[in-house]
Amino acid sequence: QVQLVESGGGLVQAGGSLRLSCAASARTFSNYAVGWFRRAPGAEREFVTSISWSDSTYYADSVKGRFTIFRDNVKNTVYLQMSSLKPEDTAVYYCAARFRGAAAVSTTEYNVWGQGTQVTVSS
Repeated sequence: QVQLVESGGGLVQAGGSLRLSCAASARTFSNYAVGWFRRAPGAEREFVTSISWSDSTYYADSVKGRFTIFRDNVKNTVYLQMSSLKPEDTAVYYCAARFRGAAAVSTTEYNVWGQGTQVTVSS
């Protein structure tokens, strides 16, 4: 089973940028759909963005125009580029994957999860 490791989280000021990475153990990560989700303190886990195994993408309205998901198949990594960050983007960010999946928005569509990485945006 593929394993996922997120990295790139940290503390950033509002208006700043961060790039999160989701590195996979599978050499065929290009065949996986990957989703990014986040959980803010006291809140439910929510969808952020996803990319299908055929590279179609989908974004939550709250991040559209500010976040970009893309993959590097050579590095078996999917990235989440976050710009114009806001304090409300503060959360633990998780990546999830499913073999030959669609760019799904539901957590139930993914069967492999990373451990999460903390993103904190200060005002």
